Amino acid sequence: MTNPGSIVRFRQRLWALLPSASPDHVTLRPLTGSDDETLTLYRRLIDLIGYTLPSERITPAAFPPPDADHVADAASAHLLWQAARLSLREGATPFRSLGRISIRPRTYQFVPLLMALRLDPVRLFIADDVGVGKTIEALLVARELLDRGEIGRFCVLCPPALCEQWSKELAEKFNLDAVIVRSGTVSQLERQVPPGATIYESFPVQVISIDFVKTERNRHQFLQFCPDLVIVDEAHGAAAAQGRGQQERHALVQDVARKPRRHLILLTATPHSGIEEAFRSLLGLVRPEFADWRLDALSDAQRSELARHFVQRTRRDIEQGWEAITCFPQREPQDETYELSDGYRRLFERTYQFCFEIVQTGEHLDARRRRVRSWGALSLLRCVMSSPAAAVATLASRGALVFDSDEEADFRPFVFEVTEERATDESPTPPLEATVETLPDADRRRLRDLARLARDLYGSEHDAKLRRAVELTRHLIDEGFHPILWCRYVATAEYVADQVQRDLPDGVQVACVTGRMGDEERQARIAELDADRPRVLVATDCLSEGVNLQSLFTAVVHYDLPWNPNRLEQREGRVDRYGQPAPRVRVIRFFGRDNPVDGAVLDVLLNKARTIHRTLGTYVPVPEESESVTQAVLEALFLRGRRTPGAQLTLDLGIPAVEELHRRWDRDVDRERVNRTRFAQRALKPEEVQRELEATDAVLGDPSAVRDFVLETAQRLNLPITPDPRRADVFRVSLAPDVLRALPDAIRMELPDSSSSAARRANPFWSISFISPTPEGAEYVGRNHRFVMALAQFLFEEALERSETAIARRCGAIRTHAVQETTTILLLRVRYMLEYPNAQPVLSEEVLALGYRDHGSEMHWLDHGEALSLLASARPAANMPLEEKQTILRQALARIGEWRPVQGGRWGDDHPIQSGIRQWIDRRAADLTEAHKRIRQAVALRVRGLEMTPQFPPDLLGVVVLERANTRL
Repeated sequence: MTNPGSIVRFRQRLWALLPSASPDHVTLRPLTGSDDETLTLYRRLIDLIGYTLPSERITPAAFPPPDADHVADAASAHLLWQAARLSLREGATPFRSLGRISIRPRTYQFVPLLMALRLDPVRLFIADDVGVGKTIEALLVARELLDRGEIGRFCVLCPPALCEQWSKELAEKFNLDAVIVRSGTVSQLERQVPPGATIYESFPVQVISIDFVKTERNRHQFLQFCPDLVIVDEAHGAAAAQGRGQQERHALVQDVARKPRRHLILLTATPHSGIEEAFRSLLGLVRPEFADWRLDALSDAQRSELARHFVQRTRRDIEQGWEAITCFPQREPQDETYELSDGYRRLFERTYQFCFEIVQTGEHLDARRRRVRSWGALSLLRCVMSSPAAAVATLASRGALVFDSDEEADFRPFVFEVTEERATDESPTPPLEATVETLPDADRRRLRDLARLARDLYGSEHDAKLRRAVELTRHLIDEGFHPILWCRYVATAEYVADQVQRDLPDGVQVACVTGRMGDEERQARIAELDADRPRVLVATDCLSEGVNLQSLFTAVVHYDLPWNPNRLEQREGRVDRYGQPAPRVRVIRFFGRDNPVDGAVLDVLLNKARTIHRTLGTYVPVPEESESVTQAVLEALFLRGRRTPGAQLTLDLGIPAVEELHRRWDRDVDRERVNRTRFAQRALKPEEVQRELEATDAVLGDPSAVRDFVLETAQRLNLPITPDPRRADVFRVSLAPDVLRALPDAIRMELPDSSSSAARRANPFWSISFISPTPEGAEYVGRNHRFVMALAQFLFEEALERSETAIARRCGAIRTHAVQETTTILLLRVRYMLEYPNAQPVLSEEVLALGYRDHGSEMHWLDHGEALSLLASARPAANMPLEEKQTILRQALARIGEWRPVQGGRWGDDHPIQSGIRQWIDRRAADLTEAHKRIRQAVALRVRGLEMTPQFPPDLLGVVVLERANTRL
């Protein structure tokens, strides 16, 4: 058996022999075709079968030489070069992952990857702002380590609602098929694994619900077979805290981190909740000693060491320091208000009077009952001001909800809005029920009267808040926006969605998503929306964290103001984020001018949060989050004396709880200002990242190369692709039936079905773009898109098969003014073995254009860039008969000589052209080795043992001869 990187013949086909993790297996990848056709064979079985079936033997082979009779021009050969390099997956570049992903990451998104490649093991804490693209940053690291052979398996631990989204991102952007592990999928997955095996050891890429695997029943098996790399999404939910669920998550991740050699990446946009101990518990997951470090008292050495593992950047950092063009949409903040109707004002005044009294009269109760009564009063007032439906759901359903817990902690999800634990969107009946138990019968009758009064306010005729929201929604749609209306309670969301659907034009789609739906139902409800029609989403905060909604929605209306500024940013971050195709998004704070609850929340929280954001460029979490917020709002509303009926409740800034909250908040702002300066990774320069990206583009092709290849190939296939006159950077691919019928099957099968929708039948075009993020309504077509892969594979295979109709051909000859003497250009595909210490070798490839001018006893060699430039720009200056072209090519091929596998010694030593090629490739291998070492410079062991070894001979893909225009044979 030959060495990895060699060419072999098996089953009447040529294959590249790949490194295998086991000596008992042989891994083969076809020289033409897709990676899906890669085979892993059992060595002994193949040897046994090969005795009787010659086609089943694996035998050494050589790449077929070009045929001088199958000749065209330089442009055809250049197209072959494009097809060959766009077919590469294991690119011989420092960033191996770019050969297999389907997106074009921005420069700033490579910073965590550079950090990771300088760590051993990789322990990263990525705390970039909401919407920056932390998912892409983490998966770039995972894909890179996987493609380098440094990990064999990895998993993502995330909240259950985000499992489908992670699976989709892995498949669509990183070409990785992941299984989802949670309660509803385990049985099906277990049926797919061998007897005695577990799902955790059987699937290379897994997306796991952290709430499923944290339990005592599941965690031990997961930890026993935990993969090499673990990514923890929404990591703030795994900080050490008092809540039982969060504590279980922290214990799980702590056990994951306990293995010293395991790679670990933590992701969160809100790393610091204002509780120093919780934040340090997250740092301790990265390295145990970090848990004992105080960020306000770090030494220079500690700060430098922490900066190797921790990155935290605002959008302002990115836009000002990393990107020449904007990466994010323009956010248009706006305040819109309404006034309470007379009926609603009466409901508020009677509700406020009731709540004020029960808070005041509860002063004689024990501390626990006093707190619960305050919570009940605050929750009731908030429900009433959310919507009549929420008020009725809370007041009329008392006794219908079975809730027998007497633990204070069990009331918390109904009262507080925290980012570590998901707040429920159900009506806060439990704290109100606990409150009512301590009230006399007369007060209970008052609650029933309030329910009747609220029921009479249903509909936009009586509910000015709802009426104004419908107007805003209509205006947004008229301006071309697709809004999300965020509500606090399920009852409010369903009530608003019903009225919006009733009042808006028939063509507008309205979807309602709440926490009562399962994750799959939520995804299905959103997926049902037609991207070609106006649409509105009414949702509760079950969707406000981690979910990507930017492809369908472009505006946010806070129908109910959140009582946590972090939640405000999370909601807006669903649309205002990396990948938003629209150039601008609208975000609207919607509140009542005479709604006292809104007034208190604005004064206590949201106005200050906005000021901080304008100053710092990011939101800073409220200190200790909802408990301090709730106490401040409670004192603002109830504990500073009775407000007169009809008067606006404004905040008295002398309230002690509010002053203390703001003091601690200001302190945290100062801390964040310092931290974001220290950990924005400004030591890494954009030009440093750009240098490595340009080296990768030279091997694999950048987006402009993909565009040029697709457009030129489509033109030769008579497939019309024209610029969209309405949208910049968008092209329209014709899907007309007569056009499709004329295409080769391999190309036609990768185009969308023009009969799949009425809209496409009426307008049979496929909108595409070659830039990322992609303009709205277009599909991104990058080097790994199925259409590009089909074009490249079709051209390459046709050229190798010497088809008479081949668009690209392996030989070319022209007379041109681009050269002053005869120049021969060789298209070479070179394979290298990339070796690391303690890691399986991996195969790397690149396609090179090398040129030479034969001066008899001396060869003058052109470098890759000069040869490629000639290949791309040389144009015929005179006709050359076919017979003359064939004669020139036969002479050139004879001069190059026959390429034989190495039989001892060094390939090409006894041949001037082959020797020059070998020397050039050796130098290229040395340069590639240095490039790989450069990005791994902080990992001394791996740098010392890293080596790129070229495999000879290279594949001779094509030969082009350029003759001076006035030369005669």
